[in-house]
Amino acid sequence: MYKTKLFVVSAPSGAGKTSLCNKLINKYKDRLKYSISYTTREPRIGEIDGQDYFFIDEKKFKEMIENNEFLEWAVVHGNYYGTSKKIIDKYLAEGYDVVLDIDPQGARQIKEKYPDAVFIFIVAPSMKELRTRLINRRTESMEKINLRMKNALEEIKYFKMYDYLIVNKYLNVAFEELNAIYLSEHLKTSDIDDINKIIDLEV
Repeated sequence: MYKTKLFVVSAPSGAGKTSLCNKLINKYKDRLKYSISYTTREPRIGEIDGQDYFFIDEKKFKEMIENNEFLEWAVVHGNYYGTSKKIIDKYLAEGYDVVLDIDPQGARQIKEKYPDAVFIFIVAPSMKELRTRLINRRTESMEKINLRMKNALEEIKYFKMYDYLIVNKYLNVAFEELNAIYLSEHLKTSDIDDINKIIDLEV
């Protein structure tokens, strides 16, 4: 009854996009799937292979690039990240919406191939707050945190490439905004080919 869509979500590290995406997917388990990315970075504490990411080595990743298996891929913070074409096509064919959690490099590639996708950018309320969140995660050295802060300033420059901007000051408020975007995107008349599929027109 509705057109399946790609929802492309990007944010600087620490802005909260993973938490927000997980909340949205848990709310709409029957019609929304998360596209698990491939990466060459090491798993963080608590991360599970095949659930958070597909963790592979650089040699395998480059083989997948050569075999044209990625819808998009990029090098971020010194590690490779990529989105599987096969997984996206499978979910869309099965009638699911798909959430892609990717950086602006990858989002730009997706925009060229899927201009009708919905692009959402999430930011922390300030750079100071972003640094505090990264420190409080206690998963990385200060050197890596400084690199992420530097990259965050570059990533924010691309916010105009996105359709929506969410400032994640309070998680519950930011989620309400994300949820509103998701619902409103399925109420567009441009996506409805036949009104008979929506309502009964028999008098």
